[in-house]
Order: sequence, then structure tokens, then C-alpha cells
Amino acid sequence: MPVTLLGAAEIRALAADLDVTPTKKLGQNFVVDANTVRKIVHVAEVTAADRVVEVGPGLGSLTLAILETGAAVTAVEIDHRLAERLPATAASHGVAAGALTVVDADALRVTALPGDPNVLVANLPYNVSVPVLLHFMETFPGLERGVVMVQAEVGERLAAPPGSKVYGAPSVKAAWYGPWRLAGTVSRQVFWPVPNVDSVLVGFRRDLEPRGDEALRRATFQVVDAAFQQRRKMLRQALAPVLGGSSSTASAVLEAAGVDPTARGEQLTIADFVAIARTLR
Repeated sequence: MPVTLLGAAEIRALAADLDVTPTKKLGQNFVVDANTVRKIVHVAEVTAADRVVEVGPGLGSLTLAILETGAAVTAVEIDHRLAERLPATAASHGVAAGALTVVDADALRVTALPGDPNVLVANLPYNVSVPVLLHFMETFPGLERGVVMVQAEVGERLAAPPGSKVYGAPSVKAAWYGPWRLAGTVSRQVFWPVPNVDSVLVGFRRDLEPRGDEALRRATFQVVDAAFQQRRKMLRQALAPVLGGSSSTASAVLEAAGVDPTARGEQLTIADFVAIARTLR
């Protein structure tokens, strides 16, 4: 029996049955268009050989599109009502027993996942999208690639190159794990309720070799946070608190790392930040 997808009418009926009113707090804008969820799965290059983790499956529209490929899915859902209903919805739409595992939990607190997922696919709300992505990249090194749907502002920042107007701490921290790219736009009209902001798809692929160990990652992120705490500040000033306490000391460290002390954080690559962080060890 092939897997079938949810339609707009069924999504509304499920929400009514569960007494779920989409809330801004949880970012519950449900996708009601089958072509959109299939597009996300296609961009993520999901195959039957993959083990996918989905964060925030909601009523299951994207979940079913992933399962349609034959991939195994572990879905992490914070809303208890939605987590409890999802297996029944999947079964009624032709999903084979054992193909879907639901984890009823806050994604930001998850530290272990069944199924050893290698792909991340999700529709993430604005307020937790970056923290969730960074938490999953840090906690689950087996995640090789993925595609997430996020608000355009978030997606553009994640994929921003050095020197661009929206390049910031999230851009650098995401780049620690590998390259990120904008992978498509999503119409507001595919959501229920219709949001008042645009959404985009962002794809990532983890580097085959990690940039360093956990100690270096923490040191790098410390430098990144200091560099962007006050935007448009020269590095010798912005990094003084973490590089010896004074501008002169910070300048000496930066020069030793091959970085111009008068540069600004917005101009540095992830490799530059790592070079600075190595001097802290």
C-alpha cells in the first residue's frame, strides 16, 4: 500500500479533533500543500536508504512526504497531543509498522535519538530555529546533510557569506559544521494559518572532516560571540575581554593568528575565527 499525503481539509479536521489552535508561540504554521512537502523532501535528496530525523512534525504533512520515499523517520515533537496522534495518522496513510518513531520531547533537550539518523528535515519556527539546528549539529555528528524550512530572515543569515549585511554569529557557528546554502523559496499560501513573513529552504552538508575537537569548538564560539556582541567594532576592541583584557594584548594575539586587529567580525571567515581560537588553548 503506497503512502498517501495529507490534504488541507484533513489537516484542518485533525486540528479540530485534537483541539489544536495553531499558536505563534510554538510556530505552528501547518503546511497544507502536498507539492511543497514533496519539494522539501526532493531538495533534501531523501532516499529509501536514509534515516531521517524530523523536528516538529506537527500534524504530519511533511512526515508523510518523507516516509513516502521509503526512508525511516524519527520525529521529535514537543506538543504531546500531536506526538500521540502522529503514529495513527501515519498508519492510516499506509506507513508500514516500524517506519516511524515518535519522540515526545523538546528538541532542545534531546541528547539521544533512536535510529541513528543521517539526514535532518524540518519546518522550524522562528524563535527556536537557530538554537535547534546548532544543538542537533553539535549533539548528533552522524547528521550528514539536511534541509530545513525557516523564516527568510533566519535562512539568509545561516547561509550568509562573510562581509554581507546579515552575516553574524549564527552564520559563523553554522559554518563550523560545513557549508550552508539557500535552496528555494516557499509561498506563504501553502501554510495554515497564512504567516505574515516569507519562508525559505536552507540546505547544509557536514564537512567530511571536523574542524576540531569540542574544546576548539567552544573556544571558537566564545570568540564569535565576543566579536559580534557589539557589531562594527574593531576586533582588537571587541575581543579584548577574551584575548588578554586589553586592545594591545588582543592585537598581538590577532596578529599571531594572521588576522588584522583593525578588521571587524563581519569580515572574518570561520577559518579566521578558528585560527584566533587556537591561540586560547
